Amino acid sequence: MNFEEMSEKEILDIATPIMDNLMDASTNIDHEAHIRNFTDRMQNIVTKEYLQRVCEQYQQEKGFFSDRKFVATFKRPDSVAIIWNQSFTKAKGEFVAEMVLVHQGGEFLCDHVMVF
Repeated sequence: MNFEEMSEKEILDIATPIMDNLMDASTNIDHEAHIRNFTDRMQNIVTKEYLQRVCEQYQQEKGFFSDRKFVATFKRPDSVAIIWNQSFTKAKGEFVAEMVLVHQGGEFLCDHVMVF
């Protein structure tokens, strides 16, 4: 799998539902759903307790995720970083949502995700 050979549309068709699931599962603090598309590395980092703590903190400070607009992809042979402009329901201003997508064991998986 070479991400440099994929079109932006092909990448977004894969990445968008994964990011949608991450956002929904984060809003609901649903650990099982949240880690569904994670690599083993990410699953080891994002424990149930960790997710609970992070979600409660951002929801209190920023509210919930709202509008998300695609900005760019950054392709490498073995991964792609996807960047979105992200809004929250309480916090004003623009935030960055970022995900690194990899292909492992025949699946597309998230190997990094962050909103800042």
